[in-house]
Amino acid sequence: MSKKSNIKIMVLFVLSVSLIVAAMTTYLLTLYYRHVCFHILGGFCESMIENNPDSRQAVLELLKTHDFHVTGENILSNFGYYPSNLGIMDTTALRIAALSFLTGGILFLFSFWYWHRKSDARIQALTGYLEKINTGVQGLVFESSDDEFSKLQDEIYKTVTELYQTREEALTARNNFAENLSNIAHQLKTPITSISLTVQMAKEHLDDIHTAETPQEHTSMACKMHANIKDIGRQINRLMHLEEALLLLSRIDAGTLAFDRKPTDVFTILSLASDNLYELFLQNGVLIDIPEMGEMNINVDLNWTMEAVMNLMKNCMEATETGTAVHCSYEKNPLYVQIRIWDEGEGFAKEDLPHLFERFYRGENAKNTGIGIGLSLSKAIIEMQNGIIRAFNLPKGGACFEIRFYTSY
Repeated sequence: MSKKSNIKIMVLFVLSVSLIVAAMTTYLLTLYYRHVCFHILGGFCESMIENNPDSRQAVLELLKTHDFHVTGENILSNFGYYPSNLGIMDTTALRIAALSFLTGGILFLFSFWYWHRKSDARIQALTGYLEKINTGVQGLVFESSDDEFSKLQDEIYKTVTELYQTREEALTARNNFAENLSNIAHQLKTPITSISLTVQMAKEHLDDIHTAETPQEHTSMACKMHANIKDIGRQINRLMHLEEALLLLSRIDAGTLAFDRKPTDVFTILSLASDNLYELFLQNGVLIDIPEMGEMNINVDLNWTMEAVMNLMKNCMEATETGTAVHCSYEKNPLYVQIRIWDEGEGFAKEDLPHLFERFYRGENAKNTGIGIGLSLSKAIIEMQNGIIRAFNLPKGGACFEIRFYTSY
């Protein structure tokens, strides 16, 4: 129903109620005035009988006729008395009251019927909308209206929109789950296949050891056997690392990864991350530069944020050459604290940039180390702490990661 229709119904409703109230008031006043007239007449008869006791029988007989007040000309008017002087009313008021009551009742019934018809139409429209939604029809939009059902309509529309979004998110999550499951199977297949081949080779070398005729052959087969065992150990370590990463990913997806967020200095996070990677940087001959640029606190979990930064530093280290350095910087403005980590290498390949933070993605030029989860984990950890991360190439060369932790919520 439109706003104009609502006003019409309200006017009819108020008018009908007013007429009914006026009619009831008139009726009650009529009864009251009849009661007053009855007492006035009673007092007059009592006074008349007291002054003339012989008229008692005549008065009683006159009262029994019931038409003493309409016969002939009213003698009281000859003496200057009128109904207003005695509080006597005409029955016209009663007829007007009855007419008002009837008119008000009709208007009330009409307004109620009109309101019910409009309400029923709106309910049917809302029901039809939900039925179409349940049958899979998409893109339905309500026409704007301003009535008592407007709030219900808005809530239904918001609920349907949220359900659509939830369904899309569920479909996306299901597709991602299938894709992740395929990637996990592939990641597990590689080390398991390698272990299987290594075990087979180890069995052959063991047989050769038993059949060796000379000490030199025996020693050679033993060395190969030892190399096979070391290779199996590396693959088992890789499986364990993959298991830990997958468990962490599942906790992130389920939203059960707990963060102990406290104000933490950025320089402390960068320094601790570089300390944990010191041996690896030293082994690869890469320096790390972390200038002290003043105290800047961010509200994060120290350990998990340090884990995210370590993955970024390690990625930069693997992309640069021996004798170069990985650089860090940070700054603050009223909106966020920004951290940059970059290297002196050739930068990201253009085809890799859109996919860097995807799980299990590894570029064509990536080294054999890692399983393609580190950057994805870093992104998830940062975003779960009110931050964002992006990757780009510097104008003068080198790959750069930029993190922003926002201070406002």
